[in-house]
This record gives sequence, structure tokens and C-alpha cells, in this order.
Amino acid sequence: MSDSNSVKSAKTRKEWIIENVISLGSALLIVFMIRSSVIEAFKIPSGSMIPTLYIGDHIFVNKFAYGLKIPFSDLVTDHPVYLINRELPKRSDVIVFIDPKDESRYLIKRVVGVPRDTVEMKDKVLYINQKMISQNLIPGPKTEKILQNLDDPQYPIGKMDLYTEHLDTVDHVIMIDKTGFRSENFGPITIPSESLFVMGDNRDNSGDSRFWGFVPMKNVKGKAMAVWLSFWVDFSESQFSFRPGRIGTLIQ
Repeated sequence: MSDSNSVKSAKTRKEWIIENVISLGSALLIVFMIRSSVIEAFKIPSGSMIPTLYIGDHIFVNKFAYGLKIPFSDLVTDHPVYLINRELPKRSDVIVFIDPKDESRYLIKRVVGVPRDTVEMKDKVLYINQKMISQNLIPGPKTEKILQNLDDPQYPIGKMDLYTEHLDTVDHVIMIDKTGFRSENFGPITIPSESLFVMGDNRDNSGDSRFWGFVPMKNVKGKAMAVWLSFWVDFSESQFSFRPGRIGTLIQ
């Protein structure tokens, strides 16, 4: 009797372990499938998208925005395989993509040009297909407030101008360094098929398509949605920032 109960108990424990391992494995598989095809979290490591995104912003990226892909397909091929026809990203979309020059890392920028567009910069103003993209200077007090909230000595009040740029149907804020020259003039250049031209909103402090070329469509991972956390620690520089007010900020 005792031996029989011991065997039964051991079998029950074994079944319990197997069931829980299967349950845990299934849950993890679902999580990774969602992460691969629907939504994924990313952290902003640089200031190239200031003032839209700050260093330390943690964002959600919609990987379903441009089509539903077969989970993990980009791990076994050189590009994702889609179940639903893919839409092209639109001008003004903020996208996450694989760096064309270093495929071990991701970048985030704003789409300013799509296939067959001609992109040009004249005196720090963007032109698309020979049409000037209008900008409105943001008043001084509002600019000062944004820069104070940014709290970065690299961007002092008085050196930076903020503009609202009207790109297609989206108004978004860009930052111009009045003493910088990187965003002054560029192009014109025409975008080939299956490619995008991207730029950072921090126009004088962004490495983007002006310097390393186009983004292949196959490199696009998804569209930035919202900030779910804004937290940054740099032990080497003894810097710490936590911005609870940015939580829930929609990315436009």
C-alpha cells in the first residue's frame, strides 16, 4: 500500500511538472509570437528624435502597422514574410528599422520621403518634390519650457529653435541648432522603389538618410506608437532622469 501510494505520488509530481512546463512554454511562445508580429517594446538610446522622443523613453512599436507577418519569419530569411499585403509607411510616420549600415542594431527616425519622391534641404527647410514643407516657429516661452523639461546641457536655451513642421496631414515638432550646419543644405535626391528617406526631428544632431542613404522596406520593423516609460540612468556620467509626465505620450 505504501509503495503504491509512493509511486502514485511520484507520478503525480511528474505530471504536475510536465503540465506546468508545457503551460509555461506555451505562454512564452505566445508572448514571443506577439513580440515578433504585433507589438514590441524599444528603448530610445540617443537624442536624434528630440523633441519628439527623449533619451530614455521606452516606447511601444506597432509591428502590425504595415502588414501581418508570419512570426519569426525574419529569423530564417533575410526579410519578413507577410500573410497580409503590406502597406508602405507614409510620410511623417515614425518608424523603427534595422540600420542599413549595421544590421546588429535598430534605429528610429521619421519618414520624410517615399519611393519616387525627390527630397531636398535648402537653408534648413525641407522640400519634397520641389514643394517647400511649411514650418512655424514655436514662440519663445513654449520653446524655453520644452528645453527646460529636456534638461540637457547640450541644448541650451537661446541656441535651439523649435518649429512645427507640417508634413502631409501631420504636424510635428522639429529642433534646429541655430549655430549648426548639418541640416542646412542637401540634395536633391530621388528615392528608389522599395526604399524610404528618413530624418531625425533633431535636425542638426541626427545621423540619417542624408548621411548613409536609404532605408530598404525590408528593414522596417514597425511604427512607433506611444511612450510607456521615460527613465534614464548613466552611471559613467552620474546622470539620472525620470519623467513620469511623458508616460502615455502618443508619438506623432
